[in-house]
Amino acid sequence: MHITFFGAAQQVTGSCTLVECNGKYLLVDCGLPQGNDEKEAGIELPFDAAAIDYVFLTHAHIDHTGRIPYLVRNGFKGKIFATSATAELCEIMLADSGHIQEMEAEWKSRKATRAGKKGVEPLYTVEDAQKSMRFFESCVYEEICEIDEGIKVRFIDAGHLLGSSSIELWLKEGKERRKLVFSGDIGNFDQPLIKDPDYIDEADFVIMESTYGNRTHKKPEQAVGNSIPTAVRAAELAEIIERTFKRGGNVVIPSFAVGRTQEILYLLRVIIEKKLCPTITDIPVFVDSPLSVKATHVFAGNLFGYMDEETMELVNKGINPILFPSLVTITDVEDSKALNRRRESCVIISSSGMCEAGRIKHHLKHNLWRSESTVLFSGYQAGGTLGRSILDGARHVTIFGEQIDVRCEVCELHGISGHADQEGLVKWLKSFKKEIRHVFVVHGDKEVAPWFASFISRTMGLKAYAPKVMERFDLLKEQTLPLAHDMKDTVLPYIRELEEALESLKSQEDTLRAVVQRMETAGKEPHLEEKKAVRLTNAIYRLASDLEYLKTKWGSDAD
Repeated sequence: MHITFFGAAQQVTGSCTLVECNGKYLLVDCGLPQGNDEKEAGIELPFDAAAIDYVFLTHAHIDHTGRIPYLVRNGFKGKIFATSATAELCEIMLADSGHIQEMEAEWKSRKATRAGKKGVEPLYTVEDAQKSMRFFESCVYEEICEIDEGIKVRFIDAGHLLGSSSIELWLKEGKERRKLVFSGDIGNFDQPLIKDPDYIDEADFVIMESTYGNRTHKKPEQAVGNSIPTAVRAAELAEIIERTFKRGGNVVIPSFAVGRTQEILYLLRVIIEKKLCPTITDIPVFVDSPLSVKATHVFAGNLFGYMDEETMELVNKGINPILFPSLVTITDVEDSKALNRRRESCVIISSSGMCEAGRIKHHLKHNLWRSESTVLFSGYQAGGTLGRSILDGARHVTIFGEQIDVRCEVCELHGISGHADQEGLVKWLKSFKKEIRHVFVVHGDKEVAPWFASFISRTMGLKAYAPKVMERFDLLKEQTLPLAHDMKDTVLPYIRELEEALESLKSQEDTLRAVVQRMETAGKEPHLEEKKAVRLTNAIYRLASDLEYLKTKWGSDAD
């Protein structure tokens, strides 16, 4: 009985874990690595796809499901078990991912052809994604299913996304029996629409996430402990909308298409129905993202068995919790463009959540420079993304090759993270009544996962370890399992990001000198054209202004 960690091991994407039992190969998640994780681990499957007998999915997010079509394309013939809501969301999300794979491959192929090189094949296609859905079988929360000889499974609500699950696996090999629990992504408390996480009281081995293992979430001022009622979240959003509309601006919300968009719609319905913006008679809301629109239809129609009590009360009264009269969903490109010609204030929700691609970039281009508008962030912004630059106070950014001044209000909606923070993770782990033999800490970066493993070992007396990619262990030989090193301190994420930024700054010193030199040389050309001179003058003033601003800001921030 072995376990091998193929993804999200000291990483935050690409979740993929293999369990071998009784001659069967079980895969828990088959996610797509992204960003640095992709660079480190690659996206190829490090095992024979045809050898996998069963796949169990914790939820539909691409970092947990994104290589399912690739698995099928490479010969998988087994069964994929998930909740019905996860299966429905996978149907639209994997097709969307396939479309992205095709578009990226087409772009890379055009570039390669121009260079006289061979074209690029997509990792998988929309058709591959559609074919993969034939292998799905739905499971119901709380129901124990016998999958094969010596293998039973149960899905428990993880409170992270519609249909998200923690997975219990009962395994038997010869006379030995072991129970494994995979946490999946553990949800935050009091999220709109979906239930809080359910807890499990018994396991031999726990494989748990640690995304926010070293921090606690910022909460609205009115929050009491971990409790953030819907009214508090709605009031915070209402205040932002009201002051923006009074200025005559738009509220632009970059939002993840599946989960976050629907939660915001829930809050907007509350704001409108309860008239939380007393000076505003009409709040037009536009969801501008084809994937968001499809996901919203799933959320609007598939809530029974997944919704929290508050949402259930609305449904029983005949009220759809995320739809309201002033909501307009947009899929057509021309309708999307028309939004930026509107003169009346509105709320625009568009993906991607970190502003790296999609229609949100067009809306930012048309609103960032407007002092009357607001850009409202509702989710984590990774270092190096356009969203992070804006949130961190950039004075101007480049979008589609054009420099855009940031004059709008920029703010953040607190208490709406889909992941449990350190307090929530510890609460989930403390729910186990029977002593756990070993905890494997995954789904956290290379600083957080090992630190959290050390933290729970030190504070809870548990045997814990944060595995690396490709590490394999025999679960019947507990004495051979590694233990976390004692790490009483960790590099906080913002300190690590600062160190990385300083290294980046150092590497650009020569570049800055070269740019200044080229500007000086160009400015001394004897017969400089007027158009070129004007562009050069503007560029020099912008650079000088930025340096002056940074000098002033650095002085105040350093104190």
